[in-house]
Amino acid sequence: MNPLLPKRKLMLLASPLFFLAACAGTAPQAPQASAPASDTTLRKPTAAAPAPLPAEDVAKYRPVFSAPKPAGATAGASSARAVVPPTNQVNAQMEQRLRDQAYTNQNVKYAQGYRVLVYLGLERDKVMAIRRSIIGRYPDETDYLTFKSPVYRLYIGDYLTKLEAARGMARLRGLTPKLELEPTQVLLNKNP
Repeated sequence: MNPLLPKRKLMLLASPLFFLAACAGTAPQAPQASAPASDTTLRKPTAAAPAPLPAEDVAKYRPVFSAPKPAGATAGASSARAVVPPTNQVNAQMEQRLRDQAYTNQNVKYAQGYRVLVYLGLERDKVMAIRRSIIGRYPDETDYLTFKSPVYRLYIGDYLTKLEAARGMARLRGLTPKLELEPTQVLLNKNP
């Protein structure tokens, strides 16, 4: 056996590794983002931060105003600038428009509002019992009983806002098992 043969095999096996290592060392590197010199967010803080400056007295920069003079002190200046008392802000034309709008509003009978659905079911006796208990406790509330075969619906109240309807619902909470708030047109003038 040739003593050089094992060395050649070793040399052939080692040569690709040598070239890979050489290529890796000479490969171009990706460009790195360089921060501007004034940017301090990427820098690590130094060991000693500068001490804060003492508070500066800024009283000398504040403006100084003299107190206003009383109205009777200078008679000549105040006569040139007489104070005019305020007059009515609503003139005759505006007053007429307001009266017309009030008259128109008196003729409005319905508005968009809310009613509380107290009962929805098939039993007439049950809906009448619930209606009597609510009217007995709250006689001022308006009730609306509708029947569309075979379902009875009992609505209570004419509320303009959702807040009023929620308060009405809270009052009725213990009288019925289920309450729902429904948006609908409500009657404004209850007195004919």
